[in-house]
Parts: sequence; C-alpha cells; structure tokens
Amino acid sequence: MAFSAGRLSTIADATPETTSAEAGFTRDMQEHHDQGVELAMIVRERTEDAPVRLLAYDIATTQAQQSGQMSGWLAIWELPQFSPEPSMTWMTRPTLEGQSHDDSHTADGESAVAHVAGDPMPGLATDAEIASLAAASGVEAERQFLVVMIAHHQGAIEMAEAVLDRSTNATVLTFATAVVLSQQSEIDLMTGMLADRS
Repeated sequence: MAFSAGRLSTIADATPETTSAEAGFTRDMQEHHDQGVELAMIVRERTEDAPVRLLAYDIATTQAQQSGQMSGWLAIWELPQFSPEPSMTWMTRPTLEGQSHDDSHTADGESAVAHVAGDPMPGLATDAEIASLAAASGVEAERQFLVVMIAHHQGAIEMAEAVLDRSTNATVLTFATAVVLSQQSEIDLMTGMLADRS
C-alpha cells in the first residue's frame, strides 16, 4: 500500500531530477538506513537482552522496508540508484527559502553543522565503531549499540530536516516528517535504555 500511495502522489509532483534534493536524500538515506540494519543485526547476535533484541529487530525491519521504498522511488522517477555527485552534495545547496546550510537550524534552534560534499553522512558509524560492536557482547554490546544508534538516528533526523527545507515533493515530505517523529521517539527510548545500563 505504501508503494502505491507513493506512486500515486508522485503523479501530481514534478519528477525530481538526478541532482535534486529529493534524489540526493533518497540515495543517501538508503545508505544510512542500510547501515542501521547492519548495526541492528550485529547487536542481535551479541546480546540475549530481550528489549534490546526487540528494538534492534524493529529498527532492522523498518529501515530495510524504508530502504526498499526509497529504491522504488528512484525507479518510478527513472533515476539511477547511484548518484553522479558525491554524497551529501544536496545538503550543501540552498534551502527553498534561499538559506545556505550554514544558515539553517536544527529543530532545537541550534545552528546546523555545515556539510561538505563527499563527507560522511551525519551519524554514520565508523568502521572502528562497527568492529568494536561486533567484538563486544552482553551489556557492553548493548551500551555500544545504543550510543552508536542514538547518534545514527540524530544524523537521520538532520538529513530528514534538510530535505524538508529543500523539497515540495509530497511523498518525500511525508516520509521525512515520519522519519523525524519516529526516530526522535526511538532516541528517547534508547536514551532511557542507555541510562539503565550506565
């Protein structure tokens, strides 16, 4: 149903171009989500804690489904899955109001971090963080996962807010708004879980 709803709403919207904010967000968020799935699957193998395993399962299934949904948008838009530009390029361009990224602000009113095309996406775990998580077990794995996933979700929210400032595409706006709300809710949950393990 989500696929057909997305398909119908794109009929009314102009088809995004390959270097548009919509296409850039879609490609970068797919990569971001795919790493979220990877992190969630690692911690499920490294702990027996039922709440963490359930959270990881929810993250993995939701983000895998959304990644597939975004791949479908690119197919509908007849755009390549891979960008002709470095990642994050779309976030360096002005907003619809003409602001540069340096002038934009996060939801809590703080200045957003300026991005450079080709830099890692906000919140992506490093290779060292992934290796450390894969080597940990039990409560230590749970802590590492929660720390990394909170940052990962914060990065996804930053990306979603950036596309909300740069797009009028109904499908993308609905999706990005849902990302902001759902991932902030999970950040709140994970912050409490982390406090319980300190």
